[in-house]
Amino acid sequence: MKDLLSQIAIWQQQGKKLALARVIKTWGSSPRPVGSSMIITEDMEMAGSVSGGCVEGAVLKATKSISNPHDGLNLQFGISNDEAWTVGLSCGGKLDVYLQNLNDDELFATLLEKLNHNESCVLVTDLSEHKSTNILFSPDGKVIIKDGEITISDNLFKTVTEAYKHRKNELLTEGEHNFFIQNFPRKSQLLIIGAAHITSALVKLADIYDFESVVIDPRGIFAQNTSFEIEPDQLIEEYPSEVLSKFDLDAQTYAVILSHDPKIDDDALHALLPSDVAYIGALGSKKNQAKRAARLQEAGFTEEQINKIEGPIGLNIGASGAKEIALSIMASIIKTKNGVS
Repeated sequence: MKDLLSQIAIWQQQGKKLALARVIKTWGSSPRPVGSSMIITEDMEMAGSVSGGCVEGAVLKATKSISNPHDGLNLQFGISNDEAWTVGLSCGGKLDVYLQNLNDDELFATLLEKLNHNESCVLVTDLSEHKSTNILFSPDGKVIIKDGEITISDNLFKTVTEAYKHRKNELLTEGEHNFFIQNFPRKSQLLIIGAAHITSALVKLADIYDFESVVIDPRGIFAQNTSFEIEPDQLIEEYPSEVLSKFDLDAQTYAVILSHDPKIDDDALHALLPSDVAYIGALGSKKNQAKRAARLQEAGFTEEQINKIEGPIGLNIGASGAKEIALSIMASIIKTKNGVS
């Protein structure tokens, strides 16, 4: 839904009533994954997609049947046959869509505020017909806001926290209630140590692939004179060890070491290696990597920690030049992000 924020803001400023359609379950070769979203206005304008064009028309028509402020409706789509599948999907898959009204919805406004401020949250929706009830949780399972009476069982709490931990959207059945649990994690964070010749191209790719970019370089002459086609989200002129503790060094953080200065590179690695960051890559030849490993070993880091560093950095695509090297680095980061070994 993050990619719809600007359009949602425009429609809200125009005072338009909105409905939200989300994919909550798929089978087979469904064209869109669970969690895919579409926003629909009272004028039948739409943004986003739940199927890439196969069922959007049917979802638009169904919007007319949810007239009350908190109406909800379960829709099923799949291969046309005699078993009540309403729309045929050319890919042969099946999907369930939940459609709900968002009129005067304080919870939805809170969700949008969290997304606009790049704050993580988890939305739990009771998929009951005619009455859409929701809870917005923080990643640690604390209730931020809820718009109805839902009993938060130990099982629901555990499922919410586990779903966030593993970045999964999933269904949970408890008694007569079916819940859809949807994750809205903050943007992945890309820490770039060193305003080097590759940094500008990497910041541009970070913007394209929806990473929050942070460039750290204590050398003012590099930080101030690097030409950025797209400005990083943050540009910090301090040593990494002075500022890295202020960032979430977790599984949504990716670090790239580019300064070519051991005083800066090693300063960053001393903070990053003991952390839970998902990826650490360091620029340099195999010879330089061996020297770096020896320094880190002498500083007391274990072989397991040192092996967390990808060096030479990036996916091997035969890269030459700053733009291609940046592309190889981003490819390696996305490979890690998507869990490809």
